[in-house]
Order: sequence, then C-alpha cells, then structure tokens
Amino acid sequence: MDASNPKIELGPRAVCQRCVLPESKPDIWLDGAGICNICRDFDKQNNGHEQVKFLESDFIKILNQNKSKGKYDCLIMCSGGKDSTAALYYMKKRYKLNPLAFTFDHGFETEDALENIRNAVDILGVDFILFKSDFMKEMFAQIVRTGSKAVLCHPCSIWYMGVTFDMAARFDIPMIVAGWTKGQATHQPLMSRCGCNAHQAEFVSMSKATQAFLDQYTQENPKYKDFPRSMEEVLTLAKKRHKAMVVSPHWFLPMDAGVYVEILKKELKWKFPRLSYPGLSTNCYLNFISVHNSMKHFGYTHYHVEMSKMVRASLLSRQEALKLLEINFDHGVLQHVMQKFDSVKGLK
Repeated sequence: MDASNPKIELGPRAVCQRCVLPESKPDIWLDGAGICNICRDFDKQNNGHEQVKFLESDFIKILNQNKSKGKYDCLIMCSGGKDSTAALYYMKKRYKLNPLAFTFDHGFETEDALENIRNAVDILGVDFILFKSDFMKEMFAQIVRTGSKAVLCHPCSIWYMGVTFDMAARFDIPMIVAGWTKGQATHQPLMSRCGCNAHQAEFVSMSKATQAFLDQYTQENPKYKDFPRSMEEVLTLAKKRHKAMVVSPHWFLPMDAGVYVEILKKELKWKFPRLSYPGLSTNCYLNFISVHNSMKHFGYTHYHVEMSKMVRASLLSRQEALKLLEINFDHGVLQHVMQKFDSVKGLK
C-alpha cells in the first residue's frame, strides 16, 4: 500500500455479536444482548430446525431436467474469481457438459481476472465470449459525481443479468450457471436477484436509494430509457424471449473454497488477484468505489450481508468474516479508478 495514500478510515459502528452486520437504523438494530434483528428473525423463522441442505443428487436432477437440444449445455458467467472459475471447471470436468464461457467487461475488469479467465478457457478447451461495453459508464459516472447513495453494483447486476439472458437466448442455451455461493443465494427466486433481495431488511435502504436514482436518471437520459428498474423486470423480460434456469453448483457441492482453490491453482494456473475486496475474492476495479460509498452511506456492504448469512449457517466463522471484510485498500486505489471516468463528459 502506498504510504502517500492513507488508509481509508470509516466511522466505527456497533456490530452484531453473532454475525457481522453493523447497527444501521432503521433497517438493522441491536438488542440489549448486542444481537441484530436479522439474526433474531432468522432464529424465529428456523425455530430450532436445521436449514434444508441441497445435495449433489439434486443438482444432477436439475442438469438432467434442463438438457440442451443445441450445441451448448450451459452458459457460465465467468468473472475470473475462484467461485465462477470453479463453476466452469465443475461443469466441464465433473459433469462432462459442453459449456460456453461468458465474461462481461464493463470497462472496469482487472487484468488479473481476465488472465485467470483466459487460462481457464484455454486449458479446459471451452468456447469463450468476452462482451466488452462502455454502455454503463455514463450511469456509473453520474452516481459517483453526484454523491448518490445508489449502490453501483445494483444497476450493474441488473445490466449484466439482462446481457446474460440475451446471450443464452442467442445460442438457445437452457441453463445459466453462476459461481454464487450459499451466502449469496440458495434458491431460484432469491438467486435471480443476484442475492440482493430488495425486500430483505438489510437491503431496504440501499434498494430505495438505487431505485430513486434509476427512476430519475432513466427518465432524463434517452440512452437509458429502456433500462430495467429491477431484477424482477429483467426476469420478466427474459421469460418473454427465452426461458433459462439459473443455478450455481456451489449450493449443492460439499467442497469448500479451500479445496477447489488448490485444484484451480494446480490445473488451471489460477491466481488470487494482487488486490481485491473482500479479502480472498476477485472483483472489478469499480467495486472499490462501490464498497467505499456503501460503507460511507450505510455502514456496510452487500458482502457483509452475504457473509452474515454464511455465519448464521455455520459455513464461515464470525472471526473469519470480520477479517475478510477489513478495508484493505487506500485512497490511491480510488483515485486510480476515478481516472477511468476522465473521458465521460461533464465528470469532474
């Protein structure tokens, strides 16, 4: 880390003693024991019962029920991270399917991630499409420039899922495979919102801010007049054109990340990026600004929500989650990303 760029310091907040969500009223609050309302609601809903666990046999049934009649059995959303790369590896090597690897680059993908993707598709010998577009750049710039509380990752997720469904329709592919973990989603309705369910208490304020921005911005800018306002709208539009099941093998397989990371390193030359947030993850450059803004406006990010789910499900310890969520980048990183907006008209 560059000593000339001080580490980002964000105001301290009380954090739930069970998960890793901070108090952020009116959506998240702590009781007298220091436990958040989300954890308390989780206990009430489960009422001492074990959560339903998916088995690999369930996944095999899904694969059999969604067999392709065309060239490709599935479309793999590849970010270059360990989870999506493992998903590609499993579909090709474990289940002997013919996948089409698909990467969407909005202009902020990292060199490390793209190298991981190219190594994987070359070694596995799968067809690969890289979709690169600056379509979202003006919208991203507006969010950053105005200091909007809209979460950058949310409209980006809406955009890339729409593009993914379009790609599946173009090649008549019946199944879209993501690298989403159990903390991001575990079943079709929630999963289809990319783990960010606007109706969950943790996402209410974030969703309202993003929705308000999209409502106004898309009305004022003809370029985005047809941009979907929500993931539900993306799904509705997608179903009219082409029906595709969306699923992740990580919900069904018992192997944890530590196991498949070693496989990826050995067989696909996969590497952890030099810098990414959260720790041990792979995300785009824009993610650093999104994380910084979310912490500033709300006190937490969607990664805190995902890891809290995993802590409650005993898939990750609270200590491990807190370590992974430590801010590991400085203002120099933010300035580097901001330079990518220099070409956008009117950006200061």
